[in-house]
Amino acid sequence: MTEYVQVSTATPARQDAVELAKGAVQGRLAAGSQIIGPVGSVFWHLGEFGEGEEWRLLLTTTTEQYPQLEKYLLENHPWDNPEVIATQIVSGAARCLEWIEGSVGPQS
Repeated sequence: MTEYVQVSTATPARQDAVELAKGAVQGRLAAGSQIIGPVGSVFWHLGEFGEGEEWRLLLTTTTEQYPQLEKYLLENHPWDNPEVIATQIVSGAARCLEWIEGSVGPQS
């Protein structure tokens, strides 16, 4: 049985999120993506407290494709050390999960 994940990251500008999403979906690393924002963010970074606005990027993929998606995001992200997190999808509508599986990876 195929397993699925939702991957999240954030970018400093909407266009950065759009470009990452387009590359991931066109490259069949993710079935789809949603861009949410701007969102407020409060964080620790390099030992300092900070806050700001970011654009949240959510992508759906299979666990099999996740390593390639992570590599793509890290290589193309505008930040040197972005947060990239995968959360397992424990359940979903059968047709949705079939869509994810049929949309990523090598195509016949």
